[in-house]
Amino acid sequence: MATEPKALEIQIDADPRFAAAVGGAAHYLADTAGLNEVASAQLQSSVVTACLEAFAHLSAENSRLKVTLAQFADRIEVALAHLGESLPAVGLDAIAGFAAQIGGSGVSPAGLAGVDRVQYQTNAGETVTRLTKYLSKVNPKI
Repeated sequence: MATEPKALEIQIDADPRFAAAVGGAAHYLADTAGLNEVASAQLQSSVVTACLEAFAHLSAENSRLKVTLAQFADRIEVALAHLGESLPAVGLDAIAGFAAQIGGSGVSPAGLAGVDRVQYQTNAGETVTRLTKYLSKVNPKI
């Protein structure tokens, strides 16, 4: 795999079809990185879940979610960013496994089973939630 990351950045409206498209792109990256079908599908599901949860934090003034998908030699990262309310796209308590559901949204920790790490940060009014899937030592598909 090349040392330069492959990245795709898009802005989407709060539409479940766009969340599904972003999930499909994450599945594609996982597949080309050599992850098996189950791991690729779990990553896809986690990304869709995170997008749908992030949509709840969008406002009329800031109605778009910026999504960046990046494939590195050792990992796949999906960053979800939005302006306004400084809350993570998904509940950190659920990510850590301390709660059965995320903020009453019905999203369980199992909804993020396809990722290995979740990070959250705010900077100048922008909230970013980063989902990371680490790649095991596999031969990527060409």
